[in-house]
Amino acid sequence: MKDESARKYIYIGMFVFIAIAFIFKLMQLQVINTEYNRRFADTYAIKRIVRFPARGNILDRNGEILVGNDYAYDIYMLPTDAEPIDTADFCYLSDIPKEDFVRVSRAAWKRIKNKEASKTEPVPIVRDISKENVATIQEKMSKFKGYYLEKKSLRKYPRPIAALILGEVAECDTAITNHDPYYRPGDYIGKSGIEKSYEKVLRGVKGVRKVFVDVKQNEKGKYLDGEEDTVSVQGENLTVTLDADLQEYGEMLMKNKKGAIVAIEPNTGEVLALISAPTYDPNLLVGRGRKQNYPKLLLDPNKPLYNRAIMDGYPPGSTFKIFQALAGQQEGFIHNDTRYPCGGGFRISASHTIDCHGHGSPDLVTSIRASCNSYYCRLFVNFVNRYPTPEEGYGAWKAYANRFGFGQNFPDSDIPNIKKGNVPPPEYFDKIYPGRWTGMTLVSLGIGQGELQANALQICNLSCIVANRGYWITPHVGKKVGNKEVDPSQFKNNYVGVDDKYFDVVQEGMYGAVNQPGGTAYFVKLPDIIICGKTGTAQNPHGENHSVFTCYAPRENPKIAIGILIENAGFGATWAAPIATLMIEKYLKRKTSRPSMEKQMMEGNLMNVKKTSRSHDN
Repeated sequence: MKDESARKYIYIGMFVFIAIAFIFKLMQLQVINTEYNRRFADTYAIKRIVRFPARGNILDRNGEILVGNDYAYDIYMLPTDAEPIDTADFCYLSDIPKEDFVRVSRAAWKRIKNKEASKTEPVPIVRDISKENVATIQEKMSKFKGYYLEKKSLRKYPRPIAALILGEVAECDTAITNHDPYYRPGDYIGKSGIEKSYEKVLRGVKGVRKVFVDVKQNEKGKYLDGEEDTVSVQGENLTVTLDADLQEYGEMLMKNKKGAIVAIEPNTGEVLALISAPTYDPNLLVGRGRKQNYPKLLLDPNKPLYNRAIMDGYPPGSTFKIFQALAGQQEGFIHNDTRYPCGGGFRISASHTIDCHGHGSPDLVTSIRASCNSYYCRLFVNFVNRYPTPEEGYGAWKAYANRFGFGQNFPDSDIPNIKKGNVPPPEYFDKIYPGRWTGMTLVSLGIGQGELQANALQICNLSCIVANRGYWITPHVGKKVGNKEVDPSQFKNNYVGVDDKYFDVVQEGMYGAVNQPGGTAYFVKLPDIIICGKTGTAQNPHGENHSVFTCYAPRENPKIAIGILIENAGFGATWAAPIATLMIEKYLKRKTSRPSMEKQMMEGNLMNVKKTSRSHDN
């Protein structure tokens, strides 16, 4: 019994000893180390450093990097620690004008004074110091108390293409920082294009690092051994629908021209290329070069910052006849055998005739193939006049146009800032012609002229509707976020309200326009790819007419649709149709069979074309 009792006390003693040891260790961690940290903190300051993540890369549909990352450095000021410095020396080392330093510093202190910012919040003072120049500056930073260097990610573009659709990253303005608590002064954000649409995907997650620093801002250790630190997380890679080779080829073809090309895969709505010309190298707006280059681009009279592919646009010209033919059939007052006379034009009054080439009495297929103005003027007037009042007739016609995407800005698209163009409401004409307008008054709308405006995206969409026989999928550029496909259901099918059976005639007419003698684009016919298309010549009172073309290919199981507008280029068949068909070959075959045409299109300069004659549409 004594042995058992002795063992019992031994065990109790061991447990007590272990318990005391644990308690002592906890006291050491919680009291002694806390006192050490307190005394350490009295000697050194605690600096909170935000870790900015690299943005995600943007890749084309084939995995090629369109937008990647480089890095540079910014100099930040921490107002709580900032002391007067030798401004001249600081500006010399950081290579900035003194007036810039004074302006930025004053603005920062003013924000603090007005309680718009906190003294504990770092302020960017100098931007975009290159990695090559930072070493010299780093050695001298101890001279400037309260100022420190911070590494950051910087965008770079391996191929200088697609500037406007990719968009740009720029510093947040106060409107953003006041609205969204995630952003602080000095942060960067996607300001336009894909960078804007997918900002939350691409930006990543900020991290925070807390360190002790001495009076010279030298780091002296981690605060609480880094227990409160968080790591930054790089933004996710984004795969987009663009084809880099097709995009680059289209930009080459549009060199020294003004206009736009949009290419879409009809059965998915995926944008294969979105080209606005003239364009610019997106690397010009990265880093310090942005400050010098942006004003030059902004003031350039050729407007390279203006995205002609999605802006308000131009009259669609005779490409609009495709819509007319479909709406007229659905309304039930025309069919393939419907014939309207064409004696060389459509007479509006004794003094005003809309010119045409003289097609006899064409049927519907021939009217598309030969692009008969007279046919579509009569069709439009008959459409409006079928209703009790012009307002009702025109309103019904406009409703069809809106369903086809004209006068719409595609709000569910991930392409930002698409403009809707113009299909005026009846009230617009009531103001211009109070109580006295009819279908004849507005007849130029029937051939895609007058007040109508459309962009290349909408004109491309018109061919998608024909290729899909009655609907279009919202055009979009997002394909994959990381390894996960973008949910296609967010880009809806938009049905135009025209029955499937009415597309046979229109497809046959578009086939004939390119592949049969007498077709307005017959000379761009390809021997091994069947293209269905429609030319247009948009009248322009300020110069030579605009060249327009819309098409899809191949005829069976279409893989690509194109809409193209070229300013001051004349007939649709002269410039727009050849460029569109070259792009189709490039996409479907990865080569062209017409090097002489390719050379002519690439070398053509249409930047300063003056008006030579008033030509009618075909």
